[in-house]
Order: sequence, then structure tokens, then C-alpha cells
Amino acid sequence: MAKSVLDKDLKKVVQIETAAYARSRSLATPGLLIVFVIGVVAVATLSTAAGPLTYLVIIAGVIAAYMALNVGANDVANNMGPAVGSRALTMTSALIIAAICEAAGAILAGGDVVDTISKRILRPDESMRVVEFVLVMTAAMLSAALWIHLATYLGAPVSTTHAIVGGVVGAGIAASGFDIVQWPMIGAIVASWVISPVMGGVIAALLLGFVKWKVIYQEDRVAAARRWVPVLVALMSGVFAMYLVSKGLSRVWRPSTAVVLMFGVAAFAISLWLARPWVRRRSRGMENRRKNIASLFTLPLIFATALLSFAHGANDVANAVGPLAAIVAAVQSGLTDAGTVELPLWVLMIGAIGISLGLALFGPGLIRTVGEKITKMDAIRAYCVALSAAITVLLASTAGLPVSSTHIAIGAVFGVGYLREYITNTGVPNPAVKPRSMFLETSHLNETPEEALVNYQKREKRKLVRRQHVVSIAAAWVITVPAAALLAAGLYLLMRAMAG
Repeated sequence: MAKSVLDKDLKKVVQIETAAYARSRSLATPGLLIVFVIGVVAVATLSTAAGPLTYLVIIAGVIAAYMALNVGANDVANNMGPAVGSRALTMTSALIIAAICEAAGAILAGGDVVDTISKRILRPDESMRVVEFVLVMTAAMLSAALWIHLATYLGAPVSTTHAIVGGVVGAGIAASGFDIVQWPMIGAIVASWVISPVMGGVIAALLLGFVKWKVIYQEDRVAAARRWVPVLVALMSGVFAMYLVSKGLSRVWRPSTAVVLMFGVAAFAISLWLARPWVRRRSRGMENRRKNIASLFTLPLIFATALLSFAHGANDVANAVGPLAAIVAAVQSGLTDAGTVELPLWVLMIGAIGISLGLALFGPGLIRTVGEKITKMDAIRAYCVALSAAITVLLASTAGLPVSSTHIAIGAVFGVGYLREYITNTGVPNPAVKPRSMFLETSHLNETPEEALVNYQKREKRKLVRRQHVVSIAAAWVITVPAAALLAAGLYLLMRAMAG
């Protein structure tokens, strides 16, 4: 009796603590947002030379901050979801890692794609006034931010790249007609939207297939893991090293391709040398079970997730501050085509801090959607998703192409899920499991071997990827561009009418 009363009292205490935490969070969120906006206004004011259009830069800075918050709330879920869904990271740990790596990627390596968003999508006519150009970019940012905000509220992981590109194109057409748009660049971007999820899915499926056939399907899984897990860790290290040298240090040093490759090979070799004894220590005395083998991927998964967050910050900071960079350049030069767009540190800082803050305050819901509701995740599958998405987005960012990290990450999740489904439903043989014992492992004591076989097939002939998410996500991807474009066109016309 006393124990029952104590349990009830403890539950009440936990409920009170949970309610207090939720209440404090609800009170802290508006305060943090207000401080962030005030900081943006102050920095924009101090960093912009006084002039008749300074107020437009300040307004654009606030809208860019709003856009960055939405990018963090929606897009970053695609990077952190698999790690959280596999239980490799807690939600708090994932938020901390993502915030640090997103900010670092945006500040250190965000330049090339910002230039694509801010300058290479539109070709302003010489007769276009600076005010009109500023209104175009402002309308584009605001329309994209509003659309992403709505999608986040509805729990839909849409592409922020789609939204901002659609906004820029829609506002540009409303201002000067179809000729202002550089359609070859738009064609390349659209092609990347198709290619990137396919690449992400194929690479993730290949990685998972490699792990299955080289490790999981081996008679001695522990020995196979000791051989191949260090190689996968070294691969991740080599990719990250090449990206950091070629992109992260580009502001102070631009090495040749040979030097970049040399750094990648060196990082691969060093990581392989360090990973082998680590895996041997972790696997000493380990049972020859898949669950135990999967635990070896937890730490590499955390590093792969951090790498993906760094890449996302480098690639998708453009979605938040690319138009702002163009506005600052136009106001300071007095030209709509000011040549190379300068990227002030304060502009990138708005994007970096806004993405991190948006993730922390509004991202957990979508993280759970991506990590748990599309297909079941464990550390091995999540590692393949993270590494595949990282490789794809890093290649795209290096090329200066604003691909959708949403498409890449979700494509990788689907690639892993469909490979599992194919293996399960087509009866691809597992060399590590004898057919009869495999069926009997899943049978009940009162089943005959024949009944066990039939029941096993019924259980396994199922869909391992939730089809409703395929349809809903695809629909969100399709509608985002025209919706953002139409909204931006309307906002531009409204702003122009208000400006007189």
C-alpha cells in the first residue's frame, strides 16, 4: 500500500516537473526570438553604411532571420532524424551537435552556394532600379519563409531550397517578366532536384548492401566487423577531410585538386590506423549477433551526422541569407548587378545563428517524423543514410549547386528502406542463416516446419517503407515551387504598391 502511494506521488512529481519544463520553454521561446531579432536589427544597422535605402537592408535582415529560423526548424530534421530514430543520439545531444556543426558549416564554407542563390538565378535588366531589385529579393525571402513555416506547422519536411528558388523566380517574373530569369541555371537546379534524391538513395542502398553482405551475412560477424567497420569510418574521415580543405578553408587557401586528394588519402589512412584497434577493443568478447554488431556503428554514426550537419550549414545557409547578400551588395554599390557578391560575416552569422536557434526551438517534431515514421532505423541503417547524404550534399556544395538537402536525406532514407524491403520480399539468401533454421527461429513451439515457413513468409511479405509518406512528401515537393513563386509575386506587387 505504501509503495503504491509512493509510486503515485513520484508520478505526480514527474508530471509537475514536465509541465514546469514545458511552461518554462514556452516562456523562453518568445524571449530568445525577441533577443535574436533585436540583435539582427542592431548588427544590420551598424554594418550598413548610412543612406536612403538603409532601412530596406534592416527589414531584409529581419526577414532573413525569420527565414533562417524556418530553415533550422524544417530542413535540419532530415539530417538528425536517422540518428535520433536509431537511438544513437538523444534529442538533446542531437540538437547540440547540429547547432555547433550547422553554424560552423555556414560560416566556414557557405560562400559558393550563397552566390548561386543571390546572383546567378536572375539577370536584372539595366533599367531595373535598386529599390525594385531589393523588393524582389525581400519578397522572395518572405514568401519562402511563410511557406516553410506553414509546412513545419503541418509536419511536412519540404525543401527550403525549392521554396527560396521558387520565391526568387516568382518575384523576378512579377518585376520584369520571364526574361529576367536565367533559365539554364534553373534547368540545372531542377535537374539536381531529380538527381540528388536518386543519388542519395542509391549510395545509401549500396552502403547498406555492402554492410549486409560483408558483415551481417557472414558466419563470423565479429571478425567481419573488425575488417570492414574501420574502412567505413576511414571513408567518412577521408570525405570530410577533402571537403574541409577544399571548402572550409577556401577563404584563406585554395589548394589544387592533387593537394585535396592527398589530404583525403592521408585522413583515410590515419583514421583506418586509429579505428582498427578501437573496433578490436569494442568487439572483444562480443556476441555474434546483429544487435551487438550494430553497436559498433553508433560512434561513427554520430561523427557522420556531425559531418552532414556541417555540410547542410554550408549548403543551405544560402536559402536564408543569399537574397540578403544580394540586397546588401546592391544597396552599397547602387547597382542591381554588382559583379561578385561580397559575403559579409554578419550576413552569414544571421544565417548560422538563425538555423541553430530554429532547430533548437522548433525542430524536434520533424526530427521524429523523419527518424521514425518513414522506415525503421537502427545504427547501421542510420549510418548509411547519414554518410550517403553527406557525400551527396558535399559534392553538390563543392560544385556550387543549391541541391535540396531534404531530397538527398529523404532519398537516402527511402533507399535504405526499399533495399531492406527488396531483400525481405524476394528471398535474397543470407549465407549466415540456414533456410530451415531461419524459419524455425521465427516459429512458435506448436507450429510444424511447414506452418512456420508459411507464417514466416506472411510476416515478412510486408512493406517496410510507409507508402503514405512517399505520396505526401512527393506532393509537398511538387507544390512548393509554384506555391512559393505565386506567393512571392503577390508579395512583390504589394510591396511595390506600398512603396509607391
